[in-house]
Amino acid sequence: MITVDISYESSSYEEVAPREFIEAIIQKTCSLLHVDNCELSCSFIGDETMSELNQQYRGKDEPTDILSFVQEDGDEFPIFSENLDQSKPLGDMLISLQTMKRNCSEFSVSEGEELTRLMIHGVLHLLGWDHATNEGDEPMLQKQEELVKIVAKELHS
Repeated sequence: MITVDISYESSSYEEVAPREFIEAIIQKTCSLLHVDNCELSCSFIGDETMSELNQQYRGKDEPTDILSFVQEDGDEFPIFSENLDQSKPLGDMLISLQTMKRNCSEFSVSEGEELTRLMIHGVLHLLGWDHATNEGDEPMLQKQEELVKIVAKELHS
């Protein structure tokens, strides 16, 4: 079972990132990655809060689209199976919807597609994937785009 705790800094953010849509993205992504027993949180925030967090945790005084915080650090990530007695806490994702909307303009994509991309990006980070750059040849970003195509097709068909 995948448990998702979703929170919104502003009540208006739920219109942009509806709970059912977020849960569907996470459920489908986890299914494709063979993760079937975990819990995570996703918070939707604005640029001001994101800038503060990005400064605090990454030393960058600017907003970013997503920050992911893994629950447990280490080189070995859990093997997931249906036989686990307890959910494995993966961690927390924070998404700035203001930055996401700018991404939509910059990359000429819909809000639904960009939100799907950010959610998948965050899940991959929580599962231990990482990237050194934002270049297209990064294995994590290639996996992300592969998943975006599948998840977007299934959720919008």
